[in-house]
Amino acid sequence: MLSVLDITIVFLYAISLFALAQWVSQEESGYQKNAQDYFLAGKSLPWWAIGASLIAANISAEQIIGMSGSGYAIGLAIASYEWMAAITLILVGKFLLPIFLKRGIYTMPQFLEQRYDHKVRMVMAFFWLGVYIFVNLTSVLWLGALAMNTVAGLDIVLSMVLLGGFAVSYSLYGGLKAVAFTDIIQVLVLVLGGLMIAWVLLDTVAAGEGILKGFQLLTDRAPEKFDLILSPDNPHYMSLPGLSVLLGGMWIMNISYWGFNQYIIQRALAARNLREAQKGIAFAAFLKLLMPVIVVLPGIAIFVLSPTLTVPDQAYPEAMMLLPSGIKGLVFAALLAAIVSSLASMTNSIATIFTLDIYPSFSTESDISSNRVKVGRMVTILAMLMAMICAKPLLGNFDQAFQYIQEFTGFFTPGIVVIFLLGMFWKKTTSLGALAAAIASALLSFAFKMLWPELPFIDRVGIVFLLCIAIALIISIMAGNRDQTGSVPLRDIEFATSGGFNLAAALVTLILVALYATWW
Repeated sequence: MLSVLDITIVFLYAISLFALAQWVSQEESGYQKNAQDYFLAGKSLPWWAIGASLIAANISAEQIIGMSGSGYAIGLAIASYEWMAAITLILVGKFLLPIFLKRGIYTMPQFLEQRYDHKVRMVMAFFWLGVYIFVNLTSVLWLGALAMNTVAGLDIVLSMVLLGGFAVSYSLYGGLKAVAFTDIIQVLVLVLGGLMIAWVLLDTVAAGEGILKGFQLLTDRAPEKFDLILSPDNPHYMSLPGLSVLLGGMWIMNISYWGFNQYIIQRALAARNLREAQKGIAFAAFLKLLMPVIVVLPGIAIFVLSPTLTVPDQAYPEAMMLLPSGIKGLVFAALLAAIVSSLASMTNSIATIFTLDIYPSFSTESDISSNRVKVGRMVTILAMLMAMICAKPLLGNFDQAFQYIQEFTGFFTPGIVVIFLLGMFWKKTTSLGALAAAIASALLSFAFKMLWPELPFIDRVGIVFLLCIAIALIISIMAGNRDQTGSVPLRDIEFATSGGFNLAAALVTLILVALYATWW
């Protein structure tokens, strides 16, 4: 349970965050926020805010609790989701962001209408709303409430209400600007708290002899937890199938998440300019290299300290129970920082998609632009309420929520990546070919799941991706094999990157090579 000191630390964090959010959200007297101010922070975000906000939006309950649980059950191999994401971010910054920013994109469905047609935009907008509310938002709420229940003894339903209510309250007025600038504090608290819990756990494993001794004992006592590439005889091979992690379907998962996911890419779209966005992306890539220390290592340490847990997702809350008073409060504040920042980011992006992509098509108002901020705030509240109601029925029976999320989204990500990559880099892709790929992704994934259940889901993602490409190509060629009206003129896009970005890309790549060479 939390001590008075712990509760005080958490309370001060919450008050400080709320005050900061209101301060950065203030406008000059008489100025009325417009859609660009609310949903894209006035296109004014600097690189450090972009990088911090990318990580704060990404690292949440399903990352900290879910990946710690997978670290407990599987080991360091689950860190591939973090480390492969680092190189994916570099690719997104070099090849995808220049296209989005050149075309003035606010939302991912907006790009799809520019490239294909209104029908594709609407189909994908409704799809993303469903996924964000019933998969992403519910998972963050449920796992966050589980942590509060374990550590603070609060009722799970009450915990969800407190988390959701706080996330909405501090971000509702300022929109993305409030979220992004407070995320700087969130990431600082997250990294500091995460490093502290890793330090304390390693020192506990070593019986007070220091973190280096603790890490050595971890590798000695649980060597099977330090295989980055799992062999086919590993009991968790289905979750992380060997070299497919490096060469197969995980690339598709990562490109979809970091390149075409509204609540992630929205921060980069709000940059002052392309160079600022790319610097933010590079900053985020380096932070991703650090994340396994914060989200995976505690799970492995708890496996050594408490190897009899019945539910892997209890690993992180169990680790927190070992912390001394004061440090426990800071780590709990870090966990709350991760949860509420992701909740705020998701609800803001849900509101962005509904207000900018869906609302104009169904509204009869003569001046839609004047209502967008108001509508966005209403949608933010409604989305959170829906997630609170649905969280327990959807996620209450899963012992590794992170793996559940990956497998579910894997049904759709192949088609999403095909739609965008072909839309960007092949001028002959038709809207019918794009829609066919999207539908085929779900149908083929379900068919493989039912008819070939022993196929690892990451391999399934890779195979379905290739089949969806073939389907889109065939349909587009049959439609006339000609350049489409909305195709991207690549000659007009500036793909050249700065020397600093190139250096960052090289360093990230070298660090990844060293990590995989060490724990192959």
